[in-house]
Amino acid sequence: MGSRLTEEQTAFAAAVRDFAKRECGTREQRDALTDGGREAHSPELYRRLADLGWLGVCLPEEYGGCGGGTADACLFLEETSYGMVPCGGFVTTVITAKAYERFGSERQRREVLSGVARGDVLAVAMSEPGAGSDVGALRCRARQERDGTWVIDGQKTWISNAHCAESILLVARTGQDKHGGLTMFHLPAATPGVEIRGIETMRGREVNDVHLTDVRLPADSVVGDVDGGWKQLMAGLDHERLFLAANMLGLARRAFDDAVAYVREREQFGRPVGSFQALRHRVADLATEIECTRLLVREVALDCDAYPEKVFPREASMAKLKATELAKRVTLEGMQMMGGYGYTTEFDMERHLRAAVVSTVYGGTSEIQRDVIGKTFGL
Repeated sequence: MGSRLTEEQTAFAAAVRDFAKRECGTREQRDALTDGGREAHSPELYRRLADLGWLGVCLPEEYGGCGGGTADACLFLEETSYGMVPCGGFVTTVITAKAYERFGSERQRREVLSGVARGDVLAVAMSEPGAGSDVGALRCRARQERDGTWVIDGQKTWISNAHCAESILLVARTGQDKHGGLTMFHLPAATPGVEIRGIETMRGREVNDVHLTDVRLPADSVVGDVDGGWKQLMAGLDHERLFLAANMLGLARRAFDDAVAYVREREQFGRPVGSFQALRHRVADLATEIECTRLLVREVALDCDAYPEKVFPREASMAKLKATELAKRVTLEGMQMMGGYGYTTEFDMERHLRAAVVSTVYGGTSEIQRDVIGKTFGL
């Protein structure tokens, strides 16, 4: 990525790195911001990022954004992940904001996108207990009354950042057709009838059950077209997968650097363990894979900016597949290279591992990504 960055992007990346080092560069700082690592998002630090104008990195200037593109957002995600900045809410926010930017009404765009630039967190609610990879199987239902009011009942699950979100982009069933009967709704998180319950995971609290009981929304809460939700979801998959890829690329880089720093210093048999061929070759392989992944993510992001009306299902799925599987591999091998110390909470490697392993599941599993890639070859 380095040699292909513009001067502005190089300066931006350096500024984000400096911020990360200053504000959360030590374990003590990060623990204070995240309740000892249990929270992936710090509202306090997030507001400081908003004050710097960075949260609007790829939003139009008319809504308080910087007017940047997909490549700029990917760079921000990569650097904040590398710097272990606890701004987990930004991932779902930037993904969801793209849907509002593309399909929302002017009122929705002005309200939601301006809020994002000021530090609001967004979440997207699709998955249900019986509908994960098969999104078209969702059963959460929205019906419209005579006065235009929408009434919504159902349950969503695994909803990232719903507990710290100001708004939720809800996908509900409005028709009988499996894919043609889905609609997106703008749902303020504080709406009566919405109950958010955290799900405990090995990484702490980041996902939630969202229960909707007789939730009433005005007629103009529809984002895009009634029964057009499936096509709108498909149109946004490139950006979702790219943003997740960039996030995990940053984590892979951080885990790699932490492992290399350790094997340079750790001595056994009278010399640093990194000087042994078994570890030196492992480091070489991981470094090569990271560079390949960096180039892939960067190239697809640049293509998305260059051809905004085009979709890149094969390339975006490749980026998501490659980056998330790499992050899992780097953290596992990093733990192996560090031995018992990699397993302790004294070092960050176990925390990296917990963040990486789930990345091959959310946002479309690795199996789904491979299926998408295969289908683009007519298989």
